[in-house]
Amino acid sequence: MDDLDFDVIVRTWPYLLNGLRYTLQLTLAAALGGTFFGTLLAMARLSSFKPLALVAAGYVNLMRSIPLLLVIFWFYFLMPVIIQSITGAARPVQIGADRSAYITFIMFEAAFFCEIMRAGIQSISKGQVNAAHALGLNYRQTMQLVVLPQAFRNMLPILMTQVIVLFQDVSLVSLLNVTDFVGASVKIAQRDSRVVEMYLFVAVVYFTICFTLSILVKRLQKRIAIIR
Repeated sequence: MDDLDFDVIVRTWPYLLNGLRYTLQLTLAAALGGTFFGTLLAMARLSSFKPLALVAAGYVNLMRSIPLLLVIFWFYFLMPVIIQSITGAARPVQIGADRSAYITFIMFEAAFFCEIMRAGIQSISKGQVNAAHALGLNYRQTMQLVVLPQAFRNMLPILMTQVIVLFQDVSLVSLLNVTDFVGASVKIAQRDSRVVEMYLFVAVVYFTICFTLSILVKRLQKRIAIIR
């Protein structure tokens, strides 16, 4: 323990901060994109049009059955080749690690947010839907004004919990040589031979952020329970 040098964190803090900023940006983008596309998928799964419901269900079940790491690698390495074969380009299209990370996480999280939103939509009583139709609202208006606002409120704690899991999973992009928080820490640890210090610091930061968010989720659950 006497050989530990935590000054390396102070010296490299600007670089670590940029990595943490990237991690938070990717988490936010994946959460918003996943919520948007997940809501569309949830509505598709609940659609009375069977082909649409089957396609949405197939996509969700596929994404939920494959490890995220494989999805990242498949998209990064195979998608350029697939696009090349479709377009007939001379070389594989260069998507890039950064763009692959954003697209992959949004696609993957959409499947999980879909199931959360589907449960939220189904939690709304059919009586409210029938009342909305009786007032002359069409399907889009009923979903927009009656069902989705309540579904979002009911599922908000679960959505926030999924965001915490997403924040932890973002560390996988370091395998694509993307400089997120973990990736920046690994590079510094290898360069300065300060593996223990950097990994301990990363663990503390992740614990602090995730524990704080968990407390906020619990408070949000109590608040929503009071509203109900």
